[in-house]
Amino acid sequence: MKIGIISQARMTSTRLPGKILLKAGGQVMLKHHVNRLAWSGLPIYIATTTNETDDPVVAFAELNGISFFRGDEENVLSRYYGCAKENGLDVIVRVTSDCPLIDGDLIKSAVNYYKQHYTPNLYVSNALERTYPRGLDFEIFSFALLEEAFQNATLLSDIEHVTPYIHQNRSGKVEFHHIKNETDKSAYRITLDTEDDFKLIKTLFEEYSAAALSYKQLISLLDYMPDLVAINAHIEQKKL
Repeated sequence: MKIGIISQARMTSTRLPGKILLKAGGQVMLKHHVNRLAWSGLPIYIATTTNETDDPVVAFAELNGISFFRGDEENVLSRYYGCAKENGLDVIVRVTSDCPLIDGDLIKSAVNYYKQHYTPNLYVSNALERTYPRGLDFEIFSFALLEEAFQNATLLSDIEHVTPYIHQNRSGKVEFHHIKNETDKSAYRITLDTEDDFKLIKTLFEEYSAAALSYKQLISLLDYMPDLVAINAHIEQKKL
């Protein structure tokens, strides 16, 4: 099986435009993101848009030797499908580029589980039954499930958010496995969506060497530093 990570990336975030190219600890957020994804040992693909506003994303990919695919801004499902098909992926790990502290080792462990229990209908994720901090999210599914969603999904939420057709089991045949942390740390937020999110993440990179910390070390740090948690604890995640 050819397994690859596809990360969706664009510059026109509504709450924090250009967030993925903001800089902390000497690197832009997108560089931190792909560096940590590389821990998984899997190939990485950036799925961006055809808009001129996303030319900087393409320039970043080219500069760093990362494969990229350009597709529709709003129809992210078609963008994922096109990227996976063009690169011959049998299995897709879906992540989003607003997770500069994502953990590739955690993804690697989940991919190993997926391979050991593989069926074309298996869906593995740590995001549906959430016990990890927001910002460590991933989903793993077959190209067959992605293609079925691409061919049959009609709801706007399906198209904008890629996987609802799959994880809401519209086909009736999806087999679920939920990756769960030992303790529930879902209240922590290390994703990048607002200025306060960036304030926390910048602090983590520049004052606590977060680029090299595992997710367990990050959780331990937040456990012992409630003042850090408070920086963005008030942020409400956007709903589907």
